[in-house]
Amino acid sequence: MLPPEIELDAELRKVVTIRACCTLRLFVPIKGRPAPEVKWTREHGESLDRASIESTSSYTLLIVENVNRFDSGKYILTIENSSGSKSAFVNVRVLDTPGAPQDLKIKEVTKSSVTLTWEPPLIDGGSKIKNYIVEKRESTRKAYSTVNANCHKTSWKVDSLQEGCNYYFRVLAENEYGIGLPVETSESVKVSERPLPPGKITLLDVTRNSVSLSWEKPEHDGGSRILGYIVEMQSKGSEKWSTCATVKVTEATITGLIQGEEYTFRVSAQNEKGISDPRQLGIPVVAKDLVIPPAFKLLFTTFSVLAGEDLKVDVPFVGRPKPAVFWHKDNVALKQTTRVNAESSENNTVLTIKEACREDVGSYLVKLTNSAGEATETLNIVVLDKPGPPTGPVKVDEVTADMTGLIENHDYEYRVSAENAAGLSEPSPPSTYYKACDPIYKPGPPNNPKVVDVTRSSVFLSWSKPIYDGGSEIQGYIVEKCDVSDGEWSICTPPTGIKNTHMEVEKLVEKHEYKFRICAVNKAGVGEHADVLDSVIVEEKMEAPDLDLDMELRKIVNVRAGGSLRLFVPIRGRPTPEVKWGKMDGEIREAAIIDTTSSFTSLVLDNVNRFDTGKYTLTLENSSGTKSAFVTVRVLDTPSAPVNLKIREITKDSVSLSWEPPLLDGGAKIKNYIIEKREATRKSYAAVVTNCHKTSWKVDQLQEGCYYFFRISAENEYGIGLPEETSDPIKVAEVPQPPGKITVDDVTRNSVSLSWEKPEHDGGSKIIQYIVEMQAKGSEKWSECARVKTLEAVITNLTQGEEYLFRVMAVNEKGKSDPRALAVPIIAKDLVIEPDVRPAFHSYSIQVGQDLKVEVPIAGRPKPTVTWVKDGQPLRQTTRVNVSDLTDLTILNIKETSKEDGGTYEITVANVVGQKSASVEIITLDKPDPPVGPVKFDEISAESITLSWNPPAYTGGCQITNYVVHKRDTTTTVWETVSATVARTTLKVTKLKTGSEYQFRIFAENRYGQSFALESAPVVAQYPYKEPGPPGTPFVTTVTKDSMVVQPEPEVKWEKAEGTISERAQIEVTSSYTMLVIDNVNRFDSGRYNLTLENNSGKKSAFVNVRIWDIMNYIFQILPDQQQLL
Repeated sequence: MLPPEIELDAELRKVVTIRACCTLRLFVPIKGRPAPEVKWTREHGESLDRASIESTSSYTLLIVENVNRFDSGKYILTIENSSGSKSAFVNVRVLDTPGAPQDLKIKEVTKSSVTLTWEPPLIDGGSKIKNYIVEKRESTRKAYSTVNANCHKTSWKVDSLQEGCNYYFRVLAENEYGIGLPVETSESVKVSERPLPPGKITLLDVTRNSVSLSWEKPEHDGGSRILGYIVEMQSKGSEKWSTCATVKVTEATITGLIQGEEYTFRVSAQNEKGISDPRQLGIPVVAKDLVIPPAFKLLFTTFSVLAGEDLKVDVPFVGRPKPAVFWHKDNVALKQTTRVNAESSENNTVLTIKEACREDVGSYLVKLTNSAGEATETLNIVVLDKPGPPTGPVKVDEVTADMTGLIENHDYEYRVSAENAAGLSEPSPPSTYYKACDPIYKPGPPNNPKVVDVTRSSVFLSWSKPIYDGGSEIQGYIVEKCDVSDGEWSICTPPTGIKNTHMEVEKLVEKHEYKFRICAVNKAGVGEHADVLDSVIVEEKMEAPDLDLDMELRKIVNVRAGGSLRLFVPIRGRPTPEVKWGKMDGEIREAAIIDTTSSFTSLVLDNVNRFDTGKYTLTLENSSGTKSAFVTVRVLDTPSAPVNLKIREITKDSVSLSWEPPLLDGGAKIKNYIIEKREATRKSYAAVVTNCHKTSWKVDQLQEGCYYFFRISAENEYGIGLPEETSDPIKVAEVPQPPGKITVDDVTRNSVSLSWEKPEHDGGSKIIQYIVEMQAKGSEKWSECARVKTLEAVITNLTQGEEYLFRVMAVNEKGKSDPRALAVPIIAKDLVIEPDVRPAFHSYSIQVGQDLKVEVPIAGRPKPTVTWVKDGQPLRQTTRVNVSDLTDLTILNIKETSKEDGGTYEITVANVVGQKSASVEIITLDKPDPPVGPVKFDEISAESITLSWNPPAYTGGCQITNYVVHKRDTTTTVWETVSATVARTTLKVTKLKTGSEYQFRIFAENRYGQSFALESAPVVAQYPYKEPGPPGTPFVTTVTKDSMVVQPEPEVKWEKAEGTISERAQIEVTSSYTMLVIDNVNRFDSGRYNLTLENNSGKKSAFVNVRIWDIMNYIFQILPDQQQLL
């Protein structure tokens, strides 16, 4: 059983950085017995559906292809088996364009601006955000326009907006890898603000418990409709304003006031953006009934009415308290009836007179009276009617023969009486009746009669009124005709004539000659006729087509996009010409409405757009000829798409574009172009440049190997036009660099074997193949001799002894690279090369039980023979251990490796030129052998025993990590763990029972497991009290004239820190030095050698670290006070 372990590579412990669109590979070695269950997760639970996960008992691999910004984050690996679980994580940063900014908010809206705020993107694409791009779009349009392409803060005020319009806004972040995803306002924003305060407030009325107010509308509604008004009031002595009314009109009555209380009022306007600042009434108002003397507010004092019609006289007044109203007529109180009555209200009194008659004429007095005073007003009413009879008697002022004052068209008779001083005579008999009227005469002839037009069956005549109408209104005109062939005149009009001064005389005989005359008619009769000057032959009049283009149509006709185009052209021609409308460089839309008569033609096109721009041709044609004209129409719109978009150049990180201006500029000069790019794996475009003033652009900082679409839009003063887009995605790549160094692998009399390195850069596109060319000496022509997909080629059919030059080119989908030439010419002949063997590694480590394959490159001409030797003995080949030789390799295969397979393997290659040897060491990895015994008891006491032992002879191919020491009382069979983490080969076991006998066992442990145990002999825990041995030979260390310092010779002890000193070691000790000599050292003699000197005066220790590099002898000479390696 082995708990799970994860071995994270040093690179995975750092932040793993990877470019977008590349492939993420996380390879993690694992171990555990039984094989652990592997689980990959994301820190915040993100899906791993796109990830490919492969797991074995020794590793796990997570692969995510075509990574993007959302693949950044913490990848957590958890492995678990029955012995436990283990977790680790890898931080991944994908270098991509940023995610969308967060929390886009509308901070402030005015009538011409909107202020935006936002938070940085959660995902910055692995690079610092350089700037933000702010864009706007009218809700009626589909395309966004750039407001600011270089914003360095997380807020922006978008100004110069059209008041009352609705806009969408979006913000994009940009880093060194490009422009990221946008965040957009979810709803359109209306560009408006709170309204201005209401206008002047007027106090209309005050009572003991109410106030009536009115006010004017705000000077500006903030760009949004006023939804209502809020009226607030404040009592005297209070600081609190309370809402007392909410109305939609500009007046309000506030009720529920306390009599005698003083109030202040203010009014605020409200639209959808909020409430305006308040407008306050200039003075406070006391809630009490007003005392106002009565007063009239009349505009007129005289009123007229036709007899029989109704009259209503409205008399407005003011007065508090309400005044009493009294009406008088001709100084007598007005008697009210159902026909004549007066009604009064708070502020007016109304007198109503139905079916007015002459009795209603007169002066009316209105009197108002209240506690404050009184007022009167006199009104005059006039009834318009026929007069009454004159008041007699009739007086004759003069007698003459002329009678005046007669009524026109009335009949009169007359009689005369004579009078003298005596009296009046009898009247004469009456005369006959005479009508009182002016004398009238027949009218004169009509003025300027003429023929206006002639057809095959009719003649059109016109004339003017007579100069003299005979003293009576012209009642009509009579037209007569005369066929010259028979001389008969006949009337063409009704007998009463016609009112018009023009006429079409129809049903005439074609080719006949006619005369015409016209007479005017009044009450006196038919007047003198007027003749048309010349006779007229009735036949179809031929007239070539013609048209009258208005001056406005002769200029360029400008019309805004979305508006209507109306072209009205008067035409003429006989017969009526055929009308044909056309459009140069295109056709007129089917939606066009064309109307044609004999006198005009019109073309109407509603909802025009940029494609309706152009020259509209009008052609008239009849049997007399043709006539053409054109009208130039310019639709003021955004431009059409640029044309002829081409890819001029592609490199590994840029694409150069070129294009031509749009065919339709929308009626305004092209201001600039907008270039956008889109990765083939994305749906949205990102702006590259929004202010390009030329017809070409180099788009750089592209990701090598990725596919991109590009589009170009033109912009004029009316906005951004239609885009022109590349039809196919463009791969950002170029021709590869030349192949790397070329190597001659082999030469024979008729062939050359070449190999080369990959180009340092493939141009961003996969290498498809390599082309090998050769040039014979003395020739200037290079000829292709091979096309291969690998990094090597064999060129055959060479001429022996001939000298050749070779070169290689790499090919990708963009083309051929520059060639890489072999530095020196090659002569086609068989080579003789000294053998060589160069192992890639000097040692190989393999876990016991697994298969091992060791490949060793060899070289030589002719092909050398290969011999393998293990630990000085020829390698014995079996089905498990065998060697296979190829042209340039010798391969050692070992199946199910055992620890006996470890050792030094020597490879010898030889041919006729010589031989060469090399060696490799194979280290088998397994749990170690038991420690080497016997177990030594270095120190024994009644309660403790100090143990020591030697390291295992076979460490398992790796370092011993620790030792495990067990003990047992010999009276039992139960083993107890003393320590499982012993680092050295010695341990002091304490807390023993005095007098008890113990046995110990030691296990060695490495990363692959635990060894079998080394058991000690039984030992009793007691003090080993014995007589001491004799001291060493004394020697004098210091001599003076009267004293000597004598010390016993120190006891010398050599030890090896890990393991025992080799049996080959020779130790020599004198009174002045000690020497350790080991002949024919090997790697097992490496380690730390400890030297201890001890006598009665004290103890001294030193050590020497020894590393064995090769076979040689080491001699150590240690002086008592120093260390020195000889």
